[in-house]
Amino acid sequence: MTDYNRADLVALAAEARQRAYAPYSQFTVGAALLGRSGKVYLGCNVENVSYGLSVCAERAAVFRAIGEGEREFIAIAVVTENGVTPCGACRQVLQEFNDGSMEVVVADAQGRSRVYTLAELLPAAVIPADLKQG
Repeated sequence: MTDYNRADLVALAAEARQRAYAPYSQFTVGAALLGRSGKVYLGCNVENVSYGLSVCAERAAVFRAIGEGEREFIAIAVVTENGVTPCGACRQVLQEFNDGSMEVVVADAQGRSRVYTLAELLPAAVIPADLKQG
């Protein structure tokens, strides 16, 4: 794994959180996704009055990275008010581009953080081999 500074990644996620659009839930989330290239991609949650059309910060960061050509990720930091882990949908999207070894750093607004691997957060992920018939 490439060396990176977890505190710097958390600080970038906290910065992204300030840009979140969450007028309905008031639950703002920021994410900073570290690509294998060393580039960091930021994302924030964007709500919609039709809740199903909202997008999480983690997926926003992944989609930005994919749009810029990055396909492999080392770590993601996610900052919320209370330090909750990514939702199931975000975990599965992250799994699409990782073997489960990615570090997931979750932090609260006071900077307290915990570190997991993606495999710890999504132990029974759907993987491409699951789609093969036979």
